[in-house]
Amino acid sequence: MHEFTEVIFGFGHENVLATHHATVEFTKEKQLSKNGDCVLVVAADKGLGELSREFKEGLRKPHAKITVKIEAAGISDEIHAEGSMHLTLTHPREMVIRKSDYVSARTLAVNADKAAKDLNRELVEKLKDPKQRAKLTLTVCA
Repeated sequence: MHEFTEVIFGFGHENVLATHHATVEFTKEKQLSKNGDCVLVVAADKGLGELSREFKEGLRKPHAKITVKIEAAGISDEIHAEGSMHLTLTHPREMVIRKSDYVSARTLAVNADKAAKDLNRELVEKLKDPKQRAKLTLTVCA
């Protein structure tokens, strides 16, 4: 087993709702409309295409597991999901974690145990503040 970690920083936004039932998203975009009910973090300092080659290769291995730890204002939550050999991991701005096994250029992980609506609501409230910095720690075991 090998472990690969990426750390990403971003911010909250006043329009964070985190009510989507199937996905959660992090984006490099600075703006967020209320239609983006899966978006939790904006102004991220990395998109999928900027993750390391080793991290991406690990995430594409059979049976790869990923843990995504989301931290803000001393509160955290974790999402556990799977990689897939079908992941392209190329999108320049967005990362989407899905409860389903659907894969697109925006997909970071599939078969997740949580979507946006399942996340710690205290954490979500903190991320409604545009000044709130968020830390995302992505750890792949493959």
